[in-house]
Amino acid sequence: MSRKLRATALVGVLILAVSGCGGVGGGGDSGGGEKGGGALSTMGLSLSDEIATTRVDAFTRDHPDVRLQITEGAFDEQQFLSAVASGNPPDLVYLDRKLIGTYAKRGSIQPLTDCVGEQGIDMGQFRQSARDQVTLDGTVYGIPEFSQVRVLYLNEGLLKRAGLTVDDVNLADWAGLPALNAKLAAVSGGRLSRIGIDPKIPEFLPMWARANGAEMISADGTKPNLTDPKVVEALTTGVRLVQDQGGWGKFKSFRDTFDFFGAQNPLAKNQMVAWPMEEWFLNQAAKNSPKAELVVKPFVDRQGKPLSMSSGQAWVLTKGAKNPKAACAFVKQMTATDTWLAAARARADARKADKLPFTGLWTGNTAADKKIFDEVYQPTGDKRFDDAVAAVRQAQDVAFAMPASPAGAEFDKAWTDAVNRVLAGQQQPGPALARAQQEATAALDKAAG
Repeated sequence: MSRKLRATALVGVLILAVSGCGGVGGGGDSGGGEKGGGALSTMGLSLSDEIATTRVDAFTRDHPDVRLQITEGAFDEQQFLSAVASGNPPDLVYLDRKLIGTYAKRGSIQPLTDCVGEQGIDMGQFRQSARDQVTLDGTVYGIPEFSQVRVLYLNEGLLKRAGLTVDDVNLADWAGLPALNAKLAAVSGGRLSRIGIDPKIPEFLPMWARANGAEMISADGTKPNLTDPKVVEALTTGVRLVQDQGGWGKFKSFRDTFDFFGAQNPLAKNQMVAWPMEEWFLNQAAKNSPKAELVVKPFVDRQGKPLSMSSGQAWVLTKGAKNPKAACAFVKQMTATDTWLAAARARADARKADKLPFTGLWTGNTAADKKIFDEVYQPTGDKRFDDAVAAVRQAQDVAFAMPASPAGAEFDKAWTDAVNRVLAGQQQPGPALARAQQEATAALDKAAG
């Protein structure tokens, strides 16, 4: 079925939540009892495509006694915290894994020890990087969903115009990046019309730091390491690439015009030559720019070894959830191997109907991914996309994740603000990261206390 028809089919089984604080609460008595029937409310999930609707369909089919209430839209922190404080939260929340440590420490979400045990959820099936992000002090607080990794995208057509090949783009050679950037970027009269190399900072600073051999925070998420000279060097390297292309104001203004999700994306419009980005852009490129001269390579460390950073969403059970039994059954089915396999088949069928390549589906469940690529995925015959899929699969196996931290949100804000101050010309990398180190340390000490 088309996406529109699938969404229509769900109307009969989904009741959009409009009661409670901000329209996200579970309302009155769930009526769930010991079997987990009754009402079940969620926040943060959008039924935007066949990947979501196929899995939700599977749950509603197998649990007809559950009245599923889905409040569509992105996760809203203030709305969530207000709902928890009022005692009327949604049962389940779908959010970025990097927030889990902070909410677990605040007591806004519940440990999933009983949920995992009662439902028989095999946590070993999930990628280690995903498990690290949902586990704080040895306790599981979330069930991982997708696994997003970063790879390097290259516009080979623009490289050819510059007299270069994809092999000339060597991210291991930091000393050579400014000269390469100068050959690739188009800056005239202070106006930027084509980005050469986009380092994707602030977002990807942890990956650049890891490529330089540095960890920005300890493995247990309790001690920041932002003043490490290798972190400072990573930030300095990224900032120079931006400064050499007209400075942050012009660089960001130009990049903000890009339509990554449409046919007029920066690959199709030749607006960028080399950039690290999440694997989802491959899916968009296959859909919107199947004839573009795209090459995907691994991001690498300074020794040339493949490296990537993993992130993604997870399901968490809120404090005060009224129907934990049904909630646990829902998260188990949404992340189960067979459910993911059905979703992958739906995506592959939709792409086939549109005469577009299916470039895979990457989840936090390694068993599901194996089945998807063994039973559903087939090489397209287009070397560009087939090689790109291989690069993403390799990235999944070498990806690290920022660990769960009792002050993860505060730590993230501290270093992100530092990078933004440097990009804005307000501070140099060393002093900016020193201030971030103080802010992060204070937040982590408070959380520990």
